Amino acid sequence: MFEKMFKLKENNTTVRTEVVAGLTTFMTMAYILALNPSILSAAGMDPQAVLMATALASFIGTIAMALLANYPFALAPGLGLNAYFAYTVCGSMGYSWKVALFAVFVEGIIFIILSLTNVREAIFNAIPAQLKKGVSVGIGLFVAFIGLQDAGIIVDGATLVTVVDFTADFRTTGISALLALIGLLIIAILYVKKVKGSILIGIVATWVLGIICQLTGLYQGASMLPSWSTFDLGALGKTFGQCFNLSGETINILDFVVIMFAFLFVDMFDTLGTLIGVANKANMLDKDGKLPRIKQALLADAVATSAGAVLGTSTTTTFVESSSGVAEGGRTGLSSLVTGVLFLLAIFLSPIFIAIPSFAIAPALVFVGFLMISAVVDIDFSDLTEAVPAYLCLLCMPLMYSISDGIAFGVISYVIINVFCGKAKKITPLMYILAVLFVLKYIFL
Repeated sequence: MFEKMFKLKENNTTVRTEVVAGLTTFMTMAYILALNPSILSAAGMDPQAVLMATALASFIGTIAMALLANYPFALAPGLGLNAYFAYTVCGSMGYSWKVALFAVFVEGIIFIILSLTNVREAIFNAIPAQLKKGVSVGIGLFVAFIGLQDAGIIVDGATLVTVVDFTADFRTTGISALLALIGLLIIAILYVKKVKGSILIGIVATWVLGIICQLTGLYQGASMLPSWSTFDLGALGKTFGQCFNLSGETINILDFVVIMFAFLFVDMFDTLGTLIGVANKANMLDKDGKLPRIKQALLADAVATSAGAVLGTSTTTTFVESSSGVAEGGRTGLSSLVTGVLFLLAIFLSPIFIAIPSFAIAPALVFVGFLMISAVVDIDFSDLTEAVPAYLCLLCMPLMYSISDGIAFGVISYVIINVFCGKAKKITPLMYILAVLFVLKYIFL
């Protein structure tokens, strides 16, 4: 059944490989089940309801990706957009979370229309091949940077970032950073030895080491043992369908357009960036640098966004952590199917997944970053009009902490450099349009 549905042999994979890949992707994404409710609760939303909405939106989006596109990409409410939702729209702008959810719903509908009319596919195909490689490398650096922060190895400092002081507060931040480094070495050694499931094994091993340290008193942070407190399955009713309950709400039309466009713009280019980067690493792009069945992949993303808004969560998007499953050999929708089912089960087993500390997941992200930056050797550095924009793209992603900003600087610099260096003929009309839109974004948003 799986062979017929997902074409496993054609993609040179097996059921076991896909299952391990799907589980690995889920493990690296499970933190969103704890983090998203924490962020959106700042907007006045019920945390339990948000957790359920997060799990269900992730399930719907990831299953849609599996069945429509047959790709190993998983979806969940995106970081950054949830912060914009809670702290900007509902915070500084003063709108209710119901208005914010309605803006996300409208953005999702527009996304669906753009996907069905090939606009998003055209944007993906218009980005030059060398720039796509820069996106892949940039995402690798970005993911690694996130991992180092989640591990507590990199912290705030006088130079913006610095290495953690392992000796200060050793039993909290010091030991967790040390355990993360041990986990990274475990993954690296197992991967070099070609052990299947090395990334997943590393996550679990680091978690177990953390539990041992906690039981022996070496670690004194939050408990890493699951807490089976009472879970209210009816909590979802507090957010479900509330995006349409706008009676009594006062909405400034111009504000709403700006809010909706901000959600749309970031979601579109975060998704495109993730698809480009992960697909490039998995050798899924064809000889012209295009991704087959991209329309279906983008449609799954768009449907998930609108469905998530109805359920009660911020914009749902394709997660860069999908690269961890790809690194484990995931190549088909079976991997996504496994991840999606686990998100559904997470509603009932959330105490287990929430108990896994960030420092146990972080080593996987750091190692996935290493796997993704290997695409740098494919960048043609002999053609500086191609290489410099790719470099700016990969540099800006981690330093600006944004996939979409990295793409923006890559596109803008590509157009400007090639125009002034007499190579304007190779620039497609859509690249000019994208460059102008990105410039306008920085002026008005």
